[in-house]
Amino acid sequence: MATDDAPPLYLQIAEQLAQLIRNGTLARGEKLPSVRELARQHGVAQTTVVQAYHWLEDARLITARPRSGFFVAARPVSLPEPSTPRPMRRPREVSVDWLGQRILGRNQPVDIISYSSGTPGPELFNPDRVRRAVVRAAQRHRNLLCTYPASSGHEDARRALARYAVGLGCSLDPENIVITGGCMDSIALCLRAVTQPGDVVALESPTHFSFLEVLQGLHLKALEIPTHPRNGLSLDALQLALDTQPVKAVMVVPTLSNPLGSCMPQAERKRLVQMAARHNMAVIEDAIYNDLVEVDEMRRTVKSYDTTGHVMLCDSFSKTLAPGLRLGWLEAGRWAEKLRAIKDLQAGGQSAVLELALADLITQAGHAAAMRQLRAAVAARMDEVRHVIAAHFPQGTRVSDPPGGLLLWLELPRALDSVQLHEACLARQILIAPGTVFSASGRFRNCLRIGVGGDWTPAHLEALCTVGDMACQMLQKEAQRKAA
Repeated sequence: MATDDAPPLYLQIAEQLAQLIRNGTLARGEKLPSVRELARQHGVAQTTVVQAYHWLEDARLITARPRSGFFVAARPVSLPEPSTPRPMRRPREVSVDWLGQRILGRNQPVDIISYSSGTPGPELFNPDRVRRAVVRAAQRHRNLLCTYPASSGHEDARRALARYAVGLGCSLDPENIVITGGCMDSIALCLRAVTQPGDVVALESPTHFSFLEVLQGLHLKALEIPTHPRNGLSLDALQLALDTQPVKAVMVVPTLSNPLGSCMPQAERKRLVQMAARHNMAVIEDAIYNDLVEVDEMRRTVKSYDTTGHVMLCDSFSKTLAPGLRLGWLEAGRWAEKLRAIKDLQAGGQSAVLELALADLITQAGHAAAMRQLRAAVAARMDEVRHVIAAHFPQGTRVSDPPGGLLLWLELPRALDSVQLHEACLARQILIAPGTVFSASGRFRNCLRIGVGGDWTPAHLEALCTVGDMACQMLQKEAQRKAA
């Protein structure tokens, strides 16, 4: 019998079948049991099985054939994964240049086809649901519009976030939660609490461009740690860095890292917590993409294993609910009081009305279903993009295969310069992000990050074909130049 906190029966059945499909036990084109047969096997109503099959259809894992039944869908094309980079020998000063700002900044021409976004576009969100929550909060708490907000956030919103964190594997005290102006605001606050200018911070390589911006703004040095495209940050390489460098903090995105989309295994998450305690080092965990991962186990955070307060958890809902709310939150562990004092001096509080609207949204009964629909829509989009890459990009291109999210990392043949490809594409009103902007060292010059967020249209798939064709032409010209 299902417990109160167990997933619905239909979802349990769907996820069992999804696992069999993903690991190859159920082969492409194989017919699934009939609704009646599967209902009898599981001892449930036929309507429950129908719900499970509809969920699998939304996730593009099965297809329905009229008068024939349900069949396993064609799997996404298989492509080799990118390689793992070599370790950096020493920390580097961070200098974010104009290229990253132009590509990943907010002020982009409206008539350009962009692959720079890792945030769902408006068509994947539910703006009416958000609007209703904001209106309800403003009507019920109109007096809060005329008072200064609490620096740490409204008490009811912090309680709602503590309940939400249970889904991340965490048991948090609402008193220790601080609501912020977004996930990057949370990360910057954590860094201010545990570092001084000139300190060394370890982070994934390649890494999120905004992380580099924050490090530069705080005058911190970056030590890039090799990151596997599937399993995430190399803890062996991190241990070597801790043994040889004065690392004060580690910034990590264990679930759907940006830009690789890697997911750290749970055993490695436990090990990272142990390393942090042993070295008395802060781990700043970014959980912004956790709700977009397809595997429930991967939603469990590093923070959930923390018993010593060395993990600082940062999150927001800009990738899953509404970027326009501009709300994030954090739990700073043993640095809670110091961080709260910094926030009091730096920024004060956010809008209490918006905080309560957020609390409404994440505690609604339909929130989990909305996340499932979002994941299914994103997965379908990613499958289409991978097919385009397989058909149009140069032979030998390697592509990440993340279990969710909106980002793909491409490793092109070494002779191809992605910065030159970026300039050529820009001349045709297409914006791509070369790999160099995801490192403080200028590495990854033959790599690209493709984001499938933003205002996605059929023109994006057509333009991506063009990008691949241009890459093939540039590679051919380079081969001819060398042969001449």
